[in-house]
Amino acid sequence: MPAEPRSHLKARVVQAIEARRDQRIQLGETILRQPELGYKEVRTADIVAQAMTEAGIPHRTGVAVTGVVGTVPGRATAARVAVLGELDAVVCPGHPHADPATGAAHACGHNCQIATMLGTGLGLLDSGVMAELDGEVVLMAVPAEEYVEIEYRQKLRDEGKIRFLGGKQEFIARGEFEHIDLAMMVHTGAPEAGRDATVGGTSNGFIGKFIRYVGREAHAGGAPHRGVNALNAAMLGMMGIHTQRETFRDDDHIRVHPIITRGGDLVNIVPADVRMETYVRGKTMEAILEAGSRVNRALQAGAMAIGAECRITEIPGYLPRMSPERLADLFRANLGELIGPGRIGEDRHGTGSTDMGDVSHLMPALHPMIGGAEGAAHSETFRIVDPDLAYVVPAKAMAMTVVDLLADGAALAKEIAQEYSPKYTRESYLTMWDSLFGGR
Repeated sequence: MPAEPRSHLKARVVQAIEARRDQRIQLGETILRQPELGYKEVRTADIVAQAMTEAGIPHRTGVAVTGVVGTVPGRATAARVAVLGELDAVVCPGHPHADPATGAAHACGHNCQIATMLGTGLGLLDSGVMAELDGEVVLMAVPAEEYVEIEYRQKLRDEGKIRFLGGKQEFIARGEFEHIDLAMMVHTGAPEAGRDATVGGTSNGFIGKFIRYVGREAHAGGAPHRGVNALNAAMLGMMGIHTQRETFRDDDHIRVHPIITRGGDLVNIVPADVRMETYVRGKTMEAILEAGSRVNRALQAGAMAIGAECRITEIPGYLPRMSPERLADLFRANLGELIGPGRIGEDRHGTGSTDMGDVSHLMPALHPMIGGAEGAAHSETFRIVDPDLAYVVPAKAMAMTVVDLLADGAALAKEIAQEYSPKYTRESYLTMWDSLFGGR
C-alpha cells in the first residue's frame, strides 16, 4: 500500500489538534495562574505528567529536579526529534497573575510553551500519524530557563543536586540530549507590528556573576568611622561598570545589568554584607569574556576605594543561540500555511538569552517567536490576547514540521542533522564550561 502523502498526514494532525483546542487553551491558562520559579515547578510538572499519563505516553519525572520527559513512538526509530517546553516563570510581582507569596508570574509565555509541547505530542498521537512516521518524538518539559535566584541555585549546586543553573544545560549534562537528532520549541511574544511571528536569527549568550562585598559593621550614627561600608563599595563598583559602557563595541551587543539583592541588615548599622547579581551578555563568548574581565575590574575597584573585600563567583551562563537555516525554512513554510507567509518576519539578532543556545551548539535547534501576546516581556504588562495564536497555532506548525522530518524513513531529519556542524559534543561542551569556570 503506497505511503500516505505528507499533506494528508499534516491535515490529519492539524485536525486532531484543533479538536482539542479548548483543552490546550485551558491547560495553558491553568499554568498561567499557578506560576513557579526554576527548579521549584512541582505543580506544573504534575500537570504535564498527568496529561502524559492520561494519553498513555510513557514518561519520567524528576528529571533535573522537576523536569518531565515522555516519548511518542513512531513505526521506526530512524531519528529522534525533541519538542521542548519550559516549566518556569519569572519574578514579576506586579503582574495580575503573580503568585502573592513568591512574586512569580508567567510574564514570558512559558505556559504557552508547555501547551504547545503537549499539543504537538497529543496531536501526533491522536491523529494516528505516528504509525506512518519513522522516528520518535521526545517531549521535554524543562525546568529553570529563566536565570534567576542565582544564590538559591548556587546552593543547589553546592549540595550536588544540579551542575548547571539552567535547565537545558542540566539536561545536556545528564545525557538527555544524547540520542536526539534535532530539537524544537517556540517562544511566545509580541512580534513587530504587521507580523505574527519571526523565524530564524541569533541571540546573545551570557555569563553570570554573584558578587559579595564584605565590609565591617559599626554604628551608622555613633561611629561610622569604625566601619567599612560595603554598600558604598558596591555603588562605586556599579558606577565603574557604567563608565565602561561607551567602550563596548556595538557589534558585540554587550549588555550588563547588575542588581543588589542585599544592601545591608539594619539602617543604623554600617552595611558589611552586600550582595549583587549580574549578567554579562554578548554576541560571542569571546566578547562576553572580555567584557566580563572589565566588569570584574570595576567591581574590585569599588572595594579597593572603600577598603572592603570583593568576592566574585563566576557562573556558567548560556551560549549564544545559533539558527539552523534549513530547519527554520521548513518551519517557516508550515507556519505560513496556517497564518500566511506575509505575517512571518525574519528574525535578526536578539540581545536576550536562552539556554536553547546551548542546545544549538550540539544539534540543530529551532527557536521561533510566535505572537499572541502584547506588552513587554518580563513585565506586568505582558498579556495573552490571542489564545489561538499563542496556544494552538504553534502546536499545529510544530506537528506539521515533525511530519516533514520523520516521513519517508526520516530522510529529512537525517539530512538536516548530518549537514549541521555542531560546535560541541556533550563531553566537549562540559569540558568547555569546566575550563572556563572549574568543574565539580
